[in-house]
Amino acid sequence: MVQELIDLRTCIEEQRYDEALIIIDELEGMGKQAILRNIQSYLLRLLIHLIKNQIEQRLTNSWAASIRGSIREIQKLNIKDNKKSYYIQQGEWQNWLEESLEDAIRDASVEVMNGTYSPFKLSEMVERDSIVNTAQILLDLTYCYSAKELAVQVDQSLIDLPGGMAWKEGH
Repeated sequence: MVQELIDLRTCIEEQRYDEALIIIDELEGMGKQAILRNIQSYLLRLLIHLIKNQIEQRLTNSWAASIRGSIREIQKLNIKDNKKSYYIQQGEWQNWLEESLEDAIRDASVEVMNGTYSPFKLSEMVERDSIVNTAQILLDLTYCYSAKELAVQVDQSLIDLPGGMAWKEGH
């Protein structure tokens, strides 16, 4: 990126504005890709914890914090600087979820039931549609609530997960 900035300065100084605009477009594309990679990283973390919850049928404070934190970070990253539009629109999450789910299953196999299940066995056990639907519900909250309200809404949604009521009651 440093080289692109040097090239941009040179183009502007030499009044090669068409080339400067091309470099600006490249920089914007690089920035967008970096943001999307970060969103995907938090999405993976979210899915891993939803898989753990589904298979183990419980919810811990740590898992709830990871789910909540992932959703909050996705909200922050997904909104563009103009605060009016998003990198990933509300109806565009399906492919992102389906693509990330297989990686999440592999990564979750290390953690679910203390690594008891291989990625192959865990893959057979996971109810994919349920995980994707739950993730979509949580992601939808990012479009409806402010950052301040989002944590409370996520916690309310977590109560509906397996073990969620016991988690709420502190058991």
